[in-house]
Amino acid sequence: MVKKQPEKWLKMEIEANAQVMDALGNFLTETGAQGIFQEALEPQLPGDFPEQSDTEKIHAYFPDDARVGKRISTIQNYLDSLSQIFPEFKKPSLKTEVISDPDWGEQWKKYFKPIRVSGNIIVKPTWERYSPSSRDIIIEIDPGMAFGTGQHASTRMCLQAVEDIILKDRSIKNWKVLDVGCGTGILGITAAKLGAQDVIGVDIDKKAVEIARENAAINEVDDCIKFINRDVKTLNESRNLIIANLTAKLLLELGEHLKNLLVPNGYMVISGIVEPDRQAIEENFCIAPFIQDAVITEKEWVCYALKKSDRDI
Repeated sequence: MVKKQPEKWLKMEIEANAQVMDALGNFLTETGAQGIFQEALEPQLPGDFPEQSDTEKIHAYFPDDARVGKRISTIQNYLDSLSQIFPEFKKPSLKTEVISDPDWGEQWKKYFKPIRVSGNIIVKPTWERYSPSSRDIIIEIDPGMAFGTGQHASTRMCLQAVEDIILKDRSIKNWKVLDVGCGTGILGITAAKLGAQDVIGVDIDKKAVEIARENAAINEVDDCIKFINRDVKTLNESRNLIIANLTAKLLLELGEHLKNLLVPNGYMVISGIVEPDRQAIEENFCIAPFIQDAVITEKEWVCYALKKSDRDI
């Protein structure tokens, strides 16, 4: 019997500002990553400067094939472009190494298990079995497809906020939801699983939209969700729940348009915000006619659930 030769994989380790991680994860997926892991970096000493905690690492694994050189060059160019777009952030760093593992293509899956992200919501990969309780809502999202699998704090907090809003406010019978920068579609899919019958997800990334549509079908909610590849600024449909898990910079750019799309007594969930940006966000969003319904924090990350009053405050 001929012994199977170990598969070779290119392992990439990228350290970058936490606010660009979602975009970076999506780009790595588009470039051919077969597995993606994300980890937060903790300050080394209690006296470290706060900005050090803004940095995170992402690990991506690619087949070590004829395209590996082009992939490395493409990703390095993308990291350089991030430095130009966000000059205030520390320049991303890239490390690579080739590893040999005959089963890595399957073994990486063992690191992803079902996780409870809120009182009733369980996020799990499609290959994992899980026996739900009568109240559990199961969302199936595979890691490595696009960013938004429930692993990141900003996604978890959004899921918690959406669940709380939809289950708490029984006065709204017909939820009209907008998921801005939908990624995998996890937030819009969750809203549909919670009972929303009219969900729109938008993303300027064509691949992310394709993945979101696949995930909606996997979760059997594709009949009430529409994922579209376009800029949210071109949308004019009124919504009573808007979810935007972006960056503080994008939220500030899109803020006025999103506020105009939201009907009185509607809700807006905004996340992807780190502590240093709280003041700017609160000055622009936590003002009349909006009131804070909830603030959720996890480490340096902040999520706001806001309600739009039907009168000026």
